[in-house]
Amino acid sequence: MYNIEFIKMKHNKFIFFVVFILVNISLLTVTTSCNKKDDVIDNNGGNGGEEEPPIDTPEDSVIVDQGWTLTTTFGSLPSYIRVYKSPNTLLSKKTVAYIAVADVDSVDFQTLGNPTGYNKPIDFYAATHSTVILNGGYFSSNASVSLLCRDGKVLCPNSLSLARGGNTYYPTKAAFAQMKDGNFEAAWVYSIGALTYSYPTPAPNKAGEEPAPKPTDLYPGGAVVWEPLNGVGAGPVLINNGEIANTYEEEFFDKTSGVGPTSNNPRSAIGATDDKMIIFFVCEGRGMTEGVYGFTLEEEAQILLSLGCVEAINLDGGGSSCMLINGIEAIQPSDGEQRSIVTAVALN
Repeated sequence: MYNIEFIKMKHNKFIFFVVFILVNISLLTVTTSCNKKDDVIDNNGGNGGEEEPPIDTPEDSVIVDQGWTLTTTFGSLPSYIRVYKSPNTLLSKKTVAYIAVADVDSVDFQTLGNPTGYNKPIDFYAATHSTVILNGGYFSSNASVSLLCRDGKVLCPNSLSLARGGNTYYPTKAAFAQMKDGNFEAAWVYSIGALTYSYPTPAPNKAGEEPAPKPTDLYPGGAVVWEPLNGVGAGPVLINNGEIANTYEEEFFDKTSGVGPTSNNPRSAIGATDDKMIIFFVCEGRGMTEGVYGFTLEEEAQILLSLGCVEAINLDGGGSSCMLINGIEAIQPSDGEQRSIVTAVALN
């Protein structure tokens, strides 16, 4: 004769076991679903923060082919702006570098700052909340010595002359701008009165040699009135018409200028590709990360060319190099903190 209580006990244990299995299967399903990666992930990062797995971006295939990795560690971005981290080594050098890549037809390119007055990049971010901010041109004593153009008006020209070795030179210096037709270009420019001219080649100056004539609307040859919408000066021109230029001698960015053209330094640059992308570039240096010392101007030009840039100029570098993405530093500034600067460029 069967023991009814015994049968009930076994029956209850069986039900408990089945419920236990079903609950755990349910929990596993929920956990797996929560761990799936969203299209955009909001999290903080930069300066070596944990990277997300690579994401397929066919529009940037040239960049990806060079070993750069799309990152989402700076939070959500507009679909037309993407940020990439460099491979650990570029040109046989240990590297920490980032680029912001934006579609020209969608992005709003802006120039920040005024002819005088200091701001740190984070101050520019607090005032504008721009998605990407990169330091701009050169400055001295609280004033820009590089061109600044906004809304079609040149607010400040590149420096018009300099004294070197008893001579006065009038160099045509670099500027990068979005033109009124929407295209981006790098140019050698010189301002004469209310007009600024661009030239297909720089005035042939070199320290220690007889100065070239002062630029005019006829010299150097091929001068045209330069009509930018928004632009920034710095230098030297790194890439022009798809070829490396690196005219640091003609623009007087030699060793005595502090830019150290042939030495390793943190660098900032801006360029454009022929498939209508604009690129902001920044690289760390001076050992802020162990073994990372930066690049020469020639190496910087080679990197930008490999990324597809057909136009590019160098911006202020060294301790000024700083790029913010959603207000977060991409690299460690070599001064140990952000330097106060006068001008910057931004993507929105």
